[in-house]
Amino acid sequence: MNQTKYIFVTGGVTSSLGKGIIAASLAKLLQARGYRTTIQKFDPYLNVDPGTMNPYEHGECYVTDDGAETDLDLGHYERFLNVPTSQANNVTTGRVYLSVIEKERRGEFLGKTVQVVPHITNEIKERMQLLGNSGDFDIIITEIGGTVGDIESLPYIESVRQLVWELGESNGIVIHLTLVPYLAAAGELKTKPTQHSVKTLMESGIKADILVCRTEHELSDEIRQKLALFCNVKREAVIQSIDASTIYEVPLLMLEEGLDVVALKKLDLPQKNTPDLENWNTFLHRLKNPKHTINVGLIGKYVELQDSYKSILEAFIHAGASNETKVNIISIHSEYIDKDNIAEKFNGIDGILVAPGFGERGIEGKIEAVRYARENNLPFFGICLGMQMAVIEYSRTILGLSDANSTEMNPNTTNPVIDLMEEQKTITDKGGTMRLGSWKCDLKEGTLAHQIYCKTQISERHRHRYEYNNKYASELEKAGLISSGINPDTGLVEIVEIQNHPFFIGVQYHPEYKSTVANPQPIFVSFVAAMVKNKK
Repeated sequence: MNQTKYIFVTGGVTSSLGKGIIAASLAKLLQARGYRTTIQKFDPYLNVDPGTMNPYEHGECYVTDDGAETDLDLGHYERFLNVPTSQANNVTTGRVYLSVIEKERRGEFLGKTVQVVPHITNEIKERMQLLGNSGDFDIIITEIGGTVGDIESLPYIESVRQLVWELGESNGIVIHLTLVPYLAAAGELKTKPTQHSVKTLMESGIKADILVCRTEHELSDEIRQKLALFCNVKREAVIQSIDASTIYEVPLLMLEEGLDVVALKKLDLPQKNTPDLENWNTFLHRLKNPKHTINVGLIGKYVELQDSYKSILEAFIHAGASNETKVNIISIHSEYIDKDNIAEKFNGIDGILVAPGFGERGIEGKIEAVRYARENNLPFFGICLGMQMAVIEYSRTILGLSDANSTEMNPNTTNPVIDLMEEQKTITDKGGTMRLGSWKCDLKEGTLAHQIYCKTQISERHRHRYEYNNKYASELEKAGLISSGINPDTGLVEIVEIQNHPFFIGVQYHPEYKSTVANPQPIFVSFVAAMVKNKK
């Protein structure tokens, strides 16, 4: 068996430079050359997983098939590579410490003093090699969250140092992503922050093999030469990463810069062939040359921060390209919608998506949005909480159950059309009551859902606590709210829809998590098509 090769991606100067996109782009190029590649993310915070964090703090929480709540960068990895990730692809400091402390409690360290080095670093190294030892991959790219020099990143940096040393020559390399800022007053690019950052890395015993420099202006030859000299890397290993109009262009920019070629050379691997990016280029061409334009109203309560709905925004990019349509997302905060201003707020909107969320803030605005879309033949798509709002709206307006609600919002409602399942009511641990990960769903033939997916069974990812209450199913069904998708194991309703409407569907799962460049998510594709058609 061949030795698995490792690439570590660290960041310097400032966070949010796009380590995840660079890692995903490099992985895409290596994959396109025929290497089996995956990416993992090590996050330096103490939360055991990002599931308990407010989306304002850390963007959305991404969910994998095996039910892991992970960092949103894993979404980029899947969208770029079209390969599912799992629990093993995302590790946090909290999880590492928890594991070591549990081992200590079980007496596994035989009375030794448990320390950051070697116990924490050993645990990190073990987890860094989990995917590599599976034999499924040729190259593992590991993204280290945070910025070099942070107190919290130190154990990771030390683990990388040890691992690169243990793996031996050309089996492990380090890519350092840094910033080359432009000072307008001086009219020039400055290399000093990068020099400092590389020096900090060297103080930890790590030499960067490749520098990826984020910049708003082209790096001159002179600057590249200077960076190579002062940062102790080869001239060809100074890679420029300039701002792109879309993240999906970054792999092509990295290809031009030769990032994949330099990495393969350092890892002593053959280049194999030129990367096969035909499908990727087709997608980009369609993305950049749309024939139609539509405006989607995204109704949510975290709309101020783009990253809170990252996967939804990306799914619209994939679905838009596949329909040769530019999708403009108009964010509308659900707290500020009411009967009186809704027509004005929805002016010029071609369809609405009621977004997922938790808690009761902004709930009435979401219900109002559903009613408006239903009554005015506006294409409607509800995800998770958005689907539940559709059930509540229909129960109130059509069935006349004026206090119909979810017990999440009103525990005392006499008509809990959305409720906790009996077996969940006794669980107190926040994460414990969630339905997470991939679940099957049987589609009824002759329904919109069946038409969209063109199959009778699908599997989609979940992240929610409350469910459609089956006690109301036959009443709602009779009144025209069709249950078109049912989970075969639990009998729970996963999809509701209305017929004789341009497009009206609500799903209990999160279809956006599985949308990739290679496989745009079918509901998003159909929703965009319906809006284009309806607009005409």
